[in-house]
Amino acid sequence: MTNHDEAAAVRPLTLAWVSRHLEVGERIVRTMALHGGITAEMRRLTIGAREGDTRDLVLRSFVDPFYVGHAEDWLNREADALALLTGTGVPAPGLVAVDPTAAHCEYPSLLMTHLAGRTVLDDEGVETRVPLLARQLVAIHALRPAERPREYVALTSADTVVVPKGADAAVWAAAIDVIRRPAPPYEGRFLHRDFQPGNVLFDVPTPRPAGARITGVVDWAATSWGPADLDVAHCSTNLALLHGPAWGLRFAEAYEEAGGVLAAAASERLYWQVRDGLACSEEVRQVAQPWRAAGRPELTTRTVEERLNAYVTALMDALG
Repeated sequence: MTNHDEAAAVRPLTLAWVSRHLEVGERIVRTMALHGGITAEMRRLTIGAREGDTRDLVLRSFVDPFYVGHAEDWLNREADALALLTGTGVPAPGLVAVDPTAAHCEYPSLLMTHLAGRTVLDDEGVETRVPLLARQLVAIHALRPAERPREYVALTSADTVVVPKGADAAVWAAAIDVIRRPAPPYEGRFLHRDFQPGNVLFDVPTPRPAGARITGVVDWAATSWGPADLDVAHCSTNLALLHGPAWGLRFAEAYEEAGGVLAAAASERLYWQVRDGLACSEEVRQVAQPWRAAGRPELTTRTVEERLNAYVTALMDALG
């Protein structure tokens, strides 16, 4: 029997839309909110069949008015990416249905298959996970779709950077000057555009974290075409904020060790690394909150700001 209290958490029109995309005899028997996302409401739907078997789907709905205006673009891009990724070997969800303009649902929504595994944001085992993340990103960048996604969009400018309190003004001024320059030339690659530990699922056996493996990569809404350095820089920044600046610096090395190719000149690699670090300066609070909710309460906004400052300083020191 359907748990009506829980199923009611999915709004009526959306519930009816999901039901129309189930197999004959299937019904929603349970729903559960998934935490950790910033832009969308995520729910895991358990689907029951007549024979007693169950399977899980994931429903993404854009309910925040701030993000609803972007939802059509993001959901169409994610739907296209999931369709493209089918059969590639990259572990991504399968597309079930999409309603990018809320023609059927209360809010713009996407329904996809559920992947096993969980996000792992702990410090323990990071030395094992970083090479796995690097190899997975190399595999994503190796994809050559028949139809390219749109060109990447820069997420910050020299005028919008937020210098953390207590940061060395001269160091940050020099970093801001780096991104005032034109973007270096690059060879285009298929980019996830938000590849970072919060969007990667792991199967982590206990008590042997060394046996961890990646089971899925999620959140393909920002898929783009651009320099591999941009994805590497984004994951590097996130690792620096989660685990300390040294892990941010380590990721680019791990990516090259896994066979990935970055910009030839150190100054060009620095451009992308600094650009992503400075972009993060504008959204430290939004980044830190879901990490705390996911079990890292020590990652206060202030702590994350301090790590960002240390990471940007380390990048600039490496240049000097």
